[in-house]
Amino acid sequence: MLTTSLAQEIARETSEIIGFNVVITDREGIVIADGAHDRVGALHEASIEVVRTGEAAEHDAAHAHRLSGVRPGVTLPVVLDGDVVGTVGITGAPSRVRRFGLLVRHHTEILLRESSLIASKLVRDKAITDLLRDIAHHDPAVIERDVVEFGARELGFDLRLPRAAVVVEMDQVPASRRGSVERTAGAVFRDREDIVGTLGQSRLVAFHRTSRADSSELCRSLLKAVDERHEVVLRIGIGGVADSVGGLQASYQDAVAAVRLRSRETIRAGWDPRIAHIADYRMHHLLAATDTGTRRRFAEAVLGDLRRQGDWDVLRETVLAWCEHGFHLLRASEALHVHRNTLLYRLRKIESITGVSSRDHRFTLALYVGCLLDEVGIPPA
Repeated sequence: MLTTSLAQEIARETSEIIGFNVVITDREGIVIADGAHDRVGALHEASIEVVRTGEAAEHDAAHAHRLSGVRPGVTLPVVLDGDVVGTVGITGAPSRVRRFGLLVRHHTEILLRESSLIASKLVRDKAITDLLRDIAHHDPAVIERDVVEFGARELGFDLRLPRAAVVVEMDQVPASRRGSVERTAGAVFRDREDIVGTLGQSRLVAFHRTSRADSSELCRSLLKAVDERHEVVLRIGIGGVADSVGGLQASYQDAVAAVRLRSRETIRAGWDPRIAHIADYRMHHLLAATDTGTRRRFAEAVLGDLRRQGDWDVLRETVLAWCEHGFHLLRASEALHVHRNTLLYRLRKIESITGVSSRDHRFTLALYVGCLLDEVGIPPA
């Protein structure tokens, strides 16, 4: 724990502050840092007894002369979590440097604790990243489910609790700001059972202990906090709730798909374009995953000449709103932000092109699926 680089930094800075040379040794009494740089690697014999007893020692000129590598001064134990991990020595007449002893040791122990905490956090963050990867890309042929669950328990997570995957895409966030966005996300997803970390350079993942409504609300809180502090663009996908390794993997994949599908569709009225829940995209997801040739033939057969109209985007938006609002004229026109007469005009145009009434719900639903296929992308022949 008492690394050479940290020890040398402490010895140099402390020597400059108090005006007396400071040396630091490891548990074996070997000097690993010296403000004067002339004793590194040498044995400091007085430190062996100080480490053994845990008691400070003073050495006048006569005493120091009898010990290897020791000069007049004081030597004090450095203690971390109850264990002596080394010593700190101050060179000078004991009567002059004695008053600096406790101060220097205290300063050294504070810096050592901070370094230990940082190292522990880095180790834990790495372990959480590994856990996230094991879940998101779980392959039972490579790593068994029980091994993933054990690793989660070691980190304090119970994978049997219901969680939803939240995927935050930061590809439009400058690299210099991603760390700050990650810290903001950590403050939002703060339940002790939330598993939060990054996969790759631009994707933040949270397996959040939650219900669907709770996840959506937290995502809105995250966007609000990011908007206030960073003014950057995020895209968020939310998967379904799951309570197993396999279920969480599916939730993660669904969250990634939701982000992709939302970015390719016409944004519906009242929907935040930055948040996509897979529950709103099950049909899209299914259609995007089916045989491409079948999708293409279905869309061409159903949509026909509609797709060749100059205002096809408007007509597609009209079909989607008409179906998604229960074939209700007022609700659909409000969702489209148009007068009901405008909606009626569009519906009649669609009827004249297709030759089928917009009240024929079976055909209209097929038309709806065709419009969704157009949104998710119909592969060329």
